[in-house]
Amino acid sequence: MKICLVTAFPPSRGGLSEYGLHIARELQRNPFLSLTVLGDELPTAQPELEEFSVMRCWSFDDLRSPARILSTLRKLDPDVVWFNLLFSTFGHHPLTAFAGLATPLLSRMNGYYTHVTLHHLMDTVGMDDAGVRFRRTYRTAGAAATRMLLMSNSVSVLIPRYRKILREKYGSQNIHFRAHGILSRRPEYPDFSRRGNPVHRILAFGKWGTYKRLELIIEAFKFVAERSPQAKLLVAGGDHPHTPGYVASVARQHENNPRIEFRGYVAEEDIPDLFQSASVTVMPYSSSTGSSGVAHLACAYAVPIICADIPDFHQMAEEEGLAIQFYPRGNTRALADCLISFLEASEQQHAMAEQNFSAALRMTMPKIVHEYLRHFDLRQRTKALKQITRIRRLPNWLPLKSLVARSMAGNSLAWIYRPALPQSLREGGNGIQARNPVPGPTEDINITRADRDC
Repeated sequence: MKICLVTAFPPSRGGLSEYGLHIARELQRNPFLSLTVLGDELPTAQPELEEFSVMRCWSFDDLRSPARILSTLRKLDPDVVWFNLLFSTFGHHPLTAFAGLATPLLSRMNGYYTHVTLHHLMDTVGMDDAGVRFRRTYRTAGAAATRMLLMSNSVSVLIPRYRKILREKYGSQNIHFRAHGILSRRPEYPDFSRRGNPVHRILAFGKWGTYKRLELIIEAFKFVAERSPQAKLLVAGGDHPHTPGYVASVARQHENNPRIEFRGYVAEEDIPDLFQSASVTVMPYSSSTGSSGVAHLACAYAVPIICADIPDFHQMAEEEGLAIQFYPRGNTRALADCLISFLEASEQQHAMAEQNFSAALRMTMPKIVHEYLRHFDLRQRTKALKQITRIRRLPNWLPLKSLVARSMAGNSLAWIYRPALPQSLREGGNGIQARNPVPGPTEDINITRADRDC
């Protein structure tokens, strides 16, 4: 199976580039797949990651991106085109962003099976936090862009509520819910000797400046510091693209406070140490734009989470079994009290860490990508069987019918009777073997309700 993955891709720091990297790593491990990443162009030339086939064929805020992607697809002729998208993936300018979001529809119109992983919805984005001036115009354009994306062959969302919205408001039935995943092949069991021994590190991680701001957590930390002399606030991550210079301005205001440390951008290889040494991760957000990558990173390293009381995160915690302690959104004193009580309760720290480790075992990236591949594989089988059925319905007197039937059936049945997926995709990173998604030649192909919904 030939797959083209359209995503921002490292060394680019575009939106979802890290998520695209982890998807590509799992696809690359499957010897029965041929993967080409269609990535965004880099502002300056940098070496590509050696293990991947990457074609830089689109640019941020470039109206030519859809045409360039389609031209590349015609050259590669893939079986599946997989888009990893935010509404702002192709640009912050409304026109270029809207044009880029038409690419999945154009891909399908050109005959390619097109799947979209959509990380948020315009219907749920807080316009105040996004700094939008013409809200009605944005809502209208967002609804139109959503309808275009839903014209893809299939769409995956990462929060169950989004699936409900798309089905009820837009009447679409090709929507699937899939978990975000922990961006790792296997979670790490917490090393409690690095937490609170003697320093409790409170980690705030993300792209700051819009709906993620630092004023609230810094103000709350002043109360925490009075009660917990061994506590330290660690701020990691850079500016949101809409708010350049924000983190540097906040850092200057607190440069003389040794208990508040600003790490800036954190490289991929430094993330494990950052999270493993943290006692708790704080998400002091005013709204959400979908399933939280920070929360899933915290789970990967078994770190407890304290988060603003936001409906999307409540549903994420309930659906995935995450250990998250919520505080009233925007309430500084409530956040401080929540942190103080947490730091003084070692049993709670251990219980929440172990619960997040347990949840992470169910959301390793091999398992997440396995669900997508099962969906793509089922589509290939269905297509193959339909081709054979069409041939059999041809009249017997048609010249060369038997020759064409044997040729097409042979090519189509190659999908059905191919070898099973490799061990790396049948194992979920924790040594527990999952159900083999590809039946052998003597097995029945049963489409269960779980298969239809996956």
